[in-house]
Amino acid sequence: MYLYKNMQQTVSRIFVYGSLRKGFQAPAFEYISRYFLFESDAKVRGRLYDMGTYPAAIPTNDEAFLIGELYHIKNEEELYWALEQLDAYEGIHSDPEDGGMLYRRALVEVITPVGNTTAWIYWYNCQITDQPIVASGDMLEYLYHQQKKG
Repeated sequence: MYLYKNMQQTVSRIFVYGSLRKGFQAPAFEYISRYFLFESDAKVRGRLYDMGTYPAAIPTNDEAFLIGELYHIKNEEELYWALEQLDAYEGIHSDPEDGGMLYRRALVEVITPVGNTTAWIYWYNCQITDQPIVASGDMLEYLYHQQKKG
């Protein structure tokens, strides 16, 4: 089970950088918008990769940032259930025989226009080799430029 408390306070925010962003118009965003409210555009220290059919982010301490969105839960009583649903969407399994965890959920410092806060993020949990780096850290911008090339 994951730690849901941060310094005796429930963390009810989530930072998204891929298919859960509103600009992707993916079916998963419908879920996000049902249980979470958009708070602001934001960024997180990390490096973003194009895995072909999905993005993957890994944490870093250098000056690389993921561009994304910060959301907070609409109803605090639904937080645990909502996070469990997102865990299932992101491929988090508790049984290694199920193929292991594609992503892992962790707490991260999020940088917003009005200051920093703590939120949940889904980090990629597998090895990344020979995959293109998304230098801008913005998957929407990257896909837009890929489509213009194609």
